[in-house]
Amino acid sequence: MSNFLAEMLGTMILVILGCGVNAGIALKKTFANGGGWLMGAIGWGLAVMIAIYSVGQISGAHINPAVTVGLAVAGEFDWSHVPTYIAGQMIGAIIGATLVYFQYLPHWKETDDAATKLGVFSTSPAVKHTPANLISEIIGTAILVLGLLAIGANSFADGLNPLIVGLLITSIGISLGGTTGYAINPARDLGPRIAHAILPIAGKGDSDWSYAWLPVVGPVIGGVVGAVVYITLW
Repeated sequence: MSNFLAEMLGTMILVILGCGVNAGIALKKTFANGGGWLMGAIGWGLAVMIAIYSVGQISGAHINPAVTVGLAVAGEFDWSHVPTYIAGQMIGAIIGATLVYFQYLPHWKETDDAATKLGVFSTSPAVKHTPANLISEIIGTAILVLGLLAIGANSFADGLNPLIVGLLITSIGISLGGTTGYAINPARDLGPRIAHAILPIAGKGDSDWSYAWLPVVGPVIGGVVGAVVYITLW
């Protein structure tokens, strides 16, 4: 139960800070409006870092089903705990996205574009091309899991690992994220997309369920690829 709650809390923190920076950049009449891609990438990197510092010593702070599956494939995590971790991550993501809705409550009606509002919660492709979009998510998540395993194999000063992981996320966002918005995390995308669908957001459109499978399937495949590459080479 402690691991479930830790993954729920950690993913909630990830999403409220990550989708929170999305909202600040995208929604009208926020002081952060127009902050740009670099601000978003840094914000997501910091969100991951804070989430890991918060719950890492309890559950290991996977905060991502693709990471959980990847670590299990690499033999670094017990398969029997995978469902519990993923359940916590999904619930935490929905809660985090709901808190973002309330944080920016007056700004939804000030923003006209429905796609912009959806973009606060979940990802979409810059150019819609299903095979290429899937490949982008696979590559990004493979780098994530490979990077996490490699970071774990190195020795750092106590308490430094979460910072390094946050920098890894920032690097992925800056270098690879411009194609699909780098979900690289099924819970981070699907949980907020569910919240978008059920919350009474002023002027929202549909939740683009035709695309929703891709930021779930792509990261899971990518997590497995990253784990296989790691265990093959190391």
